[in-house]
This record gives sequence, structure tokens and C-alpha cells, in this order.
Amino acid sequence: MAKVLIIGAGGVGQVVAHACAGVPEVFGEIVLASRTLAKCEAIAADVRRRTGREISLRQVDADRVPEVVELLRATKPDLVINVALPYQDLSIMDACLERGVHYLDTANYEPPDTARFEYSWQWAYRERFEKRGLMALLGSGFDPGVTNVFTAWIAKHALDELHTLDIVDVNGGDHGKPFATNFNPEINIREVTAPCRHWEEGAFRETPAMSLRSPFVCPEDVGKYTIYRMYHEELESLTRNFPHLRRAQFWMSFSENYLKHLEVLQNTGMTGIDPVPFQGMEIVPLQFLKAVLPEPSSLGGNTHGKTCIGVIARGMREGKERRVYVYNICDHQEAYRRVGSQAISYTTGVPAMIGALMMLQGEWMKPGVWNLEEFDPDPFMAALNVHGLPWTVQDPARVADPEADPAADGA
Repeated sequence: MAKVLIIGAGGVGQVVAHACAGVPEVFGEIVLASRTLAKCEAIAADVRRRTGREISLRQVDADRVPEVVELLRATKPDLVINVALPYQDLSIMDACLERGVHYLDTANYEPPDTARFEYSWQWAYRERFEKRGLMALLGSGFDPGVTNVFTAWIAKHALDELHTLDIVDVNGGDHGKPFATNFNPEINIREVTAPCRHWEEGAFRETPAMSLRSPFVCPEDVGKYTIYRMYHEELESLTRNFPHLRRAQFWMSFSENYLKHLEVLQNTGMTGIDPVPFQGMEIVPLQFLKAVLPEPSSLGGNTHGKTCIGVIARGMREGKERRVYVYNICDHQEAYRRVGSQAISYTTGVPAMIGALMMLQGEWMKPGVWNLEEFDPDPFMAALNVHGLPWTVQDPARVADPEADPAADGA
């Protein structure tokens, strides 16, 4: 049995704590740490009520490397699961290197002062982790994470040549709020409003944010939605690790209500990330907006509907062109019954636990800094079925193909 330290007590941290508690044969001891101890206490109480397990609690400012180092010294974990803010990835990685602890996260590093989503900062740590005999697993959520594993599984089992990739993330849930985000508002809005990048013929091409849309019909009666092309970090690693891809795109669904509210907020400057003077101090508008929007972890009980997230790939199989669609459908209310969280947090937190499982059981243990598609997908895919995120391969003849709406010159 291993000891794991979870840093971050938001909606995803809540799911990770519950998921780890449900596998006591691997996660013998669980420590949960956050800047806000009260959040840890609430999660610990719910874990105790649902599973009967006790977890230890700590307070830490993950921006401060010495504090994280001291936390690691005091708790002596085998692995850190980082579900704090993406801004804190490097400080936690630095602390892991200093104390000799394996590392896992669910989102790539983002500098607070600019909306740049790339792995370059973390990939630069590879040699240092190798020399220390430590492993860092990057992006072990759903997208990125499971989508990377789906792609690796398709490349291993379904297609001999992988030509195009479309990652489609549909959230068919309704939380009943006029405007709210299903995960950290600051991160969510930064991603959505950033310029889009997609991979085509050997390079990334940039287009305006949300400028391309397509109708998409989800399988299993989840429904028909409008999906918008945007940049997402797994495109960077997947195009690097599958260099023969001719095109790779990421799509996400948004309601008209969400987009209209977002347009107004942008027009008023509330999505800005540069500090502005206010009453003798400086504030970041987006951080202020985050403070007044509903806390994503509070949405679970009132969120109804399903998510449908998957990978559509096109390529060659035994000399013939073939399309493959591998996906998961997750019900918001079922996720809430299991762990008290809506499906967005659930589909991120469970894969974080599974990534930790792969590392601690030795299935994926290799010194260095890695993305999930660089390992054998089979044990991870098997674990998804066991731990509440079953996947389906759709009949190739029925696979939908996102096509640009010629009339969509803007969102």
C-alpha cells in the first residue's frame, strides 16, 4: 500500500479523495492539503460518511516552494496528485524534485500573467526527473488524459495509420444557473477566450476563438449540440507523439446562454487578465469575476444531463480507410450520487486516481516527465471500466464527423 498526497480541495480534489478512498488496497494512506483548510475538512467528512475511511489534512500555499517542501518532508508521500491551480504546477514539481517524490497532475502549467497553454515548461523538467529516478505524469484528467489514452488505444488496436483526430467534448448538463462554469471559472474562461489553434499539415494554425462551429449528434440519445473548435493542451502532446497526423482538432459544446453571457463579460472587460487600478489597489478582472460566480463544486446537486467526451479518428486499417469513435458518457446525477460532485469534476478526478494507480502498481513507472499516450493504454482502459467511466467503440458506419458550418464565421 502507498501513501498519496492530494494538493487541491476544489471539485476535482473532492472526487480524487473519494476515488482514492475507494481503493484501499493501493491507497493505504491519503493526505489532503489546500490553502483553505475548511474545504479539506468538508471533503474529509464526506469521505468518512461515504466510505468509513479517515484522511489526514494539511494546510499549504502551493505557490510557495518551501511550504510544499516542508509538507512533503512532514507527510512523506510516495506520490503527489496535484489538482491545485495550473499556475502552481512548477512550484509543486520543484518541491517533488527536492524531496524525491513522484508527481501527477491533470492540467498543464499556465503562467498567471498570460494565457499560454503549452507543455514546454514542464517538458523542460524531464532530465531532472530522470536523474532523480522520479516520474511525473502530466495531464491525467479526461481531456487531457483519457482522450490521450483513447488515441493511443486507437493507434494500437483500431488503425494502422492515424491521419486525423477530432476530440469532441459535449456537456449536456444543465445546472439551472443564469451563468456558471463547471470547473474553475478563471481557467475555464481563459481557455475559451484564447485564440484557437489546430494542427494541419505539420504545423499549428491559429484562428479567432470560437470562430468555427459544427452540429454534432451524440450517441446513445445524449442529444444534438453545437460544438466549437478551440485549442486544448492535449493537441500539443498528441501531435508530438503521433507525428504523422495530418490534422488534429478539439471541439467543445457551449449553449447560446453561456456564449451570450461570455460576450457581455468580454465586452465589459471582466475577462481581462491584466491588473487594473481600483480604489487604490490593483485587481485582475477575471479573478474578481471568479469570486462572484458560483463555486463549481456547489453545482452537483442541481446539475442534470450527461457528458459525452470522446475521440474520433480517421485513418487506414488493413489497406482501407476507416473511422473510429471511442467515447464515454457520464450522467451528472449518477456522479453526484457516487461522490457528491457533478460529472465534469468526476470525469477529471477518477482518471487522476487511475493515473496514480498505474504509477503505484508499476504499470506505468518510468523516470522522466511523460504524457499518458506514451504508455500502454490497455491497463488504463481496463481500469476505466472498473472505476465508473466505461467506454464504448462505436460502429464505424455510424461515426459522426464534425464538419465546419460554412455560415459560421463567428460564435
